[in-house]
Amino acid sequence: MARLYPFRALRYDPTRVNMTDVVTQPYDKISPEMQNRYYAASPYNLIRVILGRTEQGDSETNNVYTRAAVTLDAWRKEGVLKEEAEPALYGYSQTYTVPGTNEVRERRGFIGLGQLYDYEKQVVYRHEQTFPKHKSDRLSLFKATRAYCEQVYMLYSDPTFTAERLIFGEGSEQPSSPELEILDEYGVLHRVWRLVEPALIKQVVDAMADKSLIIADGHHRYETSTTYMHERAAELGISEDAAPDLSENGLPRPSFPEQAMMMTFVNMEAPGITILPTHRVLYGMPYFSGLEFAEEAKEYFSVKEIPATEDGRYPGANRLLQHLNDTPGVAFIAATREGDYLLTPNPEAIAPILAGLSPRQQQLDVVQLHKVVLEKLFGLNEETVRAGSHVRYVREAQEALQQVGSGNADVAFLIKPVTLEQMKDVSLNLEVMPQKSTDFYPKLLSGLAMYALD
Repeated sequence: MARLYPFRALRYDPTRVNMTDVVTQPYDKISPEMQNRYYAASPYNLIRVILGRTEQGDSETNNVYTRAAVTLDAWRKEGVLKEEAEPALYGYSQTYTVPGTNEVRERRGFIGLGQLYDYEKQVVYRHEQTFPKHKSDRLSLFKATRAYCEQVYMLYSDPTFTAERLIFGEGSEQPSSPELEILDEYGVLHRVWRLVEPALIKQVVDAMADKSLIIADGHHRYETSTTYMHERAAELGISEDAAPDLSENGLPRPSFPEQAMMMTFVNMEAPGITILPTHRVLYGMPYFSGLEFAEEAKEYFSVKEIPATEDGRYPGANRLLQHLNDTPGVAFIAATREGDYLLTPNPEAIAPILAGLSPRQQQLDVVQLHKVVLEKLFGLNEETVRAGSHVRYVREAQEALQQVGSGNADVAFLIKPVTLEQMKDVSLNLEVMPQKSTDFYPKLLSGLAMYALD
């Protein structure tokens, strides 16, 4: 069973800062340019904690992690960050335009603490592989700061919408005015409601007790936090499965702080969930030729060259994506400096390569790309790819094409997004897809609430 808890969040004092200037996108979505922009926005921007700058002369006693801890402590002493007086859950909605369209959606969920479980216990499920380097980085940060400043995005299924009704009201009824509204750099409107009524909190927690949880975003943070939980349980001599304590108002709380971490819970049955594709860009491939690749790929795929426009111009991202989306079934675009190609699989030819995978995995575009193209044609095995060699992951198709056109990459593979049903099917059957198989949009803002372990 899933155990959820309200918590006394550490939060920015809005009388001391402009909230728009201190929140950030999640650490793994922050580019160097964004990092610089966040640093310039405010001396209290959370970037200084979650993704600080390295400095010349960094050492074991003075580095990005120790500076993050010092910074967080200083902000607490200054009163820029304050711990709330009573435990709460936080309603959280995001209103956004689906990228590449004019469609406006709202995604609703709530922020609370979720107990940490090993995947083997089948309470929390993953859906994609992770990068070892990212996990070691986050573990160093957690140990130094003793705080969770970012949320893991968790999905659950509840066709009755019990938690949503308790938090946001019935049907089309609008909740009361939010205590916080922030418009981020992508035009997403984030709204937060603070819920402190013990009876309401208990109803929400009880409604979630029988739910399975699937990680949408935050695999690295979740797995790192679970490792940290094991370490602390051993140090404290406490069972990691110890039953919750009860606070003075009768609400549950973890038996030790590291037993849980901060999460946002979103119902998969509700509207508003969007998954974008993550395109693959290959670089540093010796003697790469787009023409030779197209010929070699014909052993496993039907390869169709996409011609330039009538005036001879490069097809462009929109036209390539249109070709891709108009093609039924599994397909991807290979964009090279010598030409652009639409690849559709030859089922008989690729069957031996996919033979060790389940039928559900064999039907995934991203799996066929990794197994047949990256591994078979390019010789990039799973360990090489997970180590971060030769492959970049890019949300925007135009950016992927620019990397190829500028000579900073050899080939870009544009793919279709994984569907929510595909992800759910893979995850609940204890399987995983390649890393960066999904890109849930929009991202959860970092800095709306934090969970301090001390």
